[in-house]
Amino acid sequence: MRNEGTGAWPYRRVRLSSGKTAITFRNRATTYLELDDRVTRLAHALRSLGIGRGDRLALLSTNHPAYLEALFASGLLGAIFVPLNARLTAPEVKYALRDSGAAVFIHSREFGEIARSAAGAATRVVLDGAADPDSVGYEALIAAADSSRIDEPVSHDDPCFIMYTSGTTGRPKGVVLTHGNIVFSAMNAIVDLDLDSHEVALVCAPLFHTAALDFVALPTLLKGGNVVIEEGFEPGRILQVLERERISYTFGVPTMFDALSAHPDWETTDLSAIRRVIVAAAPVPPRTLRTYTERGIKICQGYGLTETGPGALILPPDDVERKLGTAGVPHFFTDVRIVDADGREAAAGEHGEIQICGPNVMREYWNQPDATDDAFTDGRWFRSGDIGVADADGFVTVVDRLKDLIISGGENIYPAEVEAAVLEMPGVTGCAVLGVPHEKWGEVGCAIVSLANGCELDHDQLVAFLAPRLAKYKIPKTLVTVDEIPRNATGKVRKDLLRGQFA
Repeated sequence: MRNEGTGAWPYRRVRLSSGKTAITFRNRATTYLELDDRVTRLAHALRSLGIGRGDRLALLSTNHPAYLEALFASGLLGAIFVPLNARLTAPEVKYALRDSGAAVFIHSREFGEIARSAAGAATRVVLDGAADPDSVGYEALIAAADSSRIDEPVSHDDPCFIMYTSGTTGRPKGVVLTHGNIVFSAMNAIVDLDLDSHEVALVCAPLFHTAALDFVALPTLLKGGNVVIEEGFEPGRILQVLERERISYTFGVPTMFDALSAHPDWETTDLSAIRRVIVAAAPVPPRTLRTYTERGIKICQGYGLTETGPGALILPPDDVERKLGTAGVPHFFTDVRIVDADGREAAAGEHGEIQICGPNVMREYWNQPDATDDAFTDGRWFRSGDIGVADADGFVTVVDRLKDLIISGGENIYPAEVEAAVLEMPGVTGCAVLGVPHEKWGEVGCAIVSLANGCELDHDQLVAFLAPRLAKYKIPKTLVTVDEIPRNATGKVRKDLLRGQFA
């Protein structure tokens, strides 16, 4: 085959595992043979709509097999897939479509109103049937299309997809990941987590983010396993799926795993099939790690960014108990260094910026050469903007975001450390610590917390709880209680919104 990219994966896997289940969705199993046929037909259909090499195809939906089918079909044509965050507003979707120049826009029916207002000249394709006369139906398009083999020349250097960052500090940037980036991202997961062809992987985190797509779904399909796709996350239903489908591998953010362990069915659900659980995308509270360890589940902490596809660090399963709480060591195909403020590599125990390089790291930001240049140092090291510290064995603990660092009277305060301590308090369900101006100290911490129903908390109680656990200067000087801590789709706290409201 001339196609060396991800688009050829379904066909290559058919040669090995044609009758095996590739995807399970809404209780229906799709074999690798069926997946290859659907992807091929979709590629022909997209070509009939004008999609060819270098053209962009966007998708907006809750979790759906179309994410994988569209990615593979784009890859067959040498086109570029653009998965969009399902939480975006109409103006945000419109910006991403215009910025990427998407010519075809696939969306689920529930996003029809947003799609109609944002699509512009893009051809709309609707999942689960055509919603109006100005669109075409996804299934009808596939059913009517040619099924002959497509073999366009696609290399590892060609762009595979554009994934937009959350944009909490400005306009979202389109991260361009190549087919080679995706190959090495998937291989990092397969090698470091020892994934095999019998894997049954649950995808309940959003497929429009790199972790669910590149670290769970694609590695599992590359190995010939079964990807079980859930449209969203509801703790009770997910517990049922974990037991019924005998899930062996999954990924989530800390809030998702906290919700599972807080559900009434947590203790009685059979979780014995689970071999690997990855948690990332936000600081992981120690209580979360302890809860899963007590159930005999090795919850491996990871760290990465959209720009690194996403893997950078991983805590290997055999080191979970020994190095609990760290984000682990660099992935097999990836290098990570900690750099101090003077640009020198930090020694063990010293804080600095986490920088990453490797074949999984993005090529560029879409149409933003200046932002691309600013993101790299020494020509190849991606600057994460996160603070980390490595121990003597090379295991890295992610401390906080550089921009979230609070400097109070010359002392550095890392909000994530304070938040983890606050979350140990009974009744506290969420916490964010911000730096707020102070006449004497420059900045001091302000704790914003959410509480379980019926619980109350005042500042004196907070201080009394934290005094034995944190140095005095780290203890927040003020406390604000809110109904809910705002988060984005990956579970990260929207500190930009909190700063606007409270700072």
